[in-house]
Amino acid sequence: MPITVYFATNRALNGAADQVQSYAADIVRPSDPAAVTYAVAFVNEVDLTADTVGAITTIQDIQSGGFSQSAIDDLSNPGRNLLVFIHGFDNTFENAITRAAFNREWLAQSGIAGADTSVMAFSWPSRGKLITLPFPDSAYLADQTMAGQSAVHLMSFFANLEPIVRAARAAGNRVTLLAHSMGNWALAGAVESWFAHGNGDAALFDEAILAAADEKYDTFDFLPIGRLSGLDRLARRISTYASRRDDVLKISMAINHGVKRLGQDGPHDRFDTARFPPQKYRVVDCTGFNDYAIDLASSHQYYRRSPGVRTDIAKTVAAFV
Repeated sequence: MPITVYFATNRALNGAADQVQSYAADIVRPSDPAAVTYAVAFVNEVDLTADTVGAITTIQDIQSGGFSQSAIDDLSNPGRNLLVFIHGFDNTFENAITRAAFNREWLAQSGIAGADTSVMAFSWPSRGKLITLPFPDSAYLADQTMAGQSAVHLMSFFANLEPIVRAARAAGNRVTLLAHSMGNWALAGAVESWFAHGNGDAALFDEAILAAADEKYDTFDFLPIGRLSGLDRLARRISTYASRRDDVLKISMAINHGVKRLGQDGPHDRFDTARFPPQKYRVVDCTGFNDYAIDLASSHQYYRRSPGVRTDIAKTVAAFV
């Protein structure tokens, strides 16, 4: 049965909006939220045992600047919790949407009540190319630039989510944000932009999960509204998943002039409970999980490759931890 992924993307269209190949690595006008495409994609052939993310079969219900009324109605009363996914570096448009579907499926099949979700994705214009030598890597830096330039578009996506979230929560559903890798760089820009544009506190997310975050490790120190320092005003709790064995983040740290990444060992001063009260901030050290085959790529994808980490995330989505 096809998996439904509601999505928004600030990838500039080069062709018909119902064609996967039309969504490339160019960005729409950075200051124009109305140029963001909203639609619904259907994904098939997800195989969790083979780590196969599937393929997009159709794209429907396409609008600019916001979801269609039918999508809004579906998401406002989904009958299950909501998951919002922001992908990382090295993702084409189809990679991003099918990974959102894949994440929805492993959560649904976790056997944990409440981890079955309807999924929304925001896809920013990554090139979909791996890190290469020599440093500084041009593909990585191009993606980092695109993630940063997506701040206003991602902020507008959050603004469109706000009434949907209120309705879904009133119907008894939780809302979880899952940002992976460089998606956290885009997220930091969006949070900063949210408050810089005069928006106030908003309970957008019951939980914000920052997985293998390719963002500065002192991101919460940029008070009052810089980087991710304002995320606690948009999320009721923040869970950072980090691993010192993450080889991709070691490369990222080198490219970023030795600046430590949030996904390596959690935030700066994370043991200061006055600064990071446990009821509001949580750090999950994933360094010791050995229940998956670890190589360069999987060391950065442990959030979905490690059964142990997946179980913890599923429990977090369901509010069991």
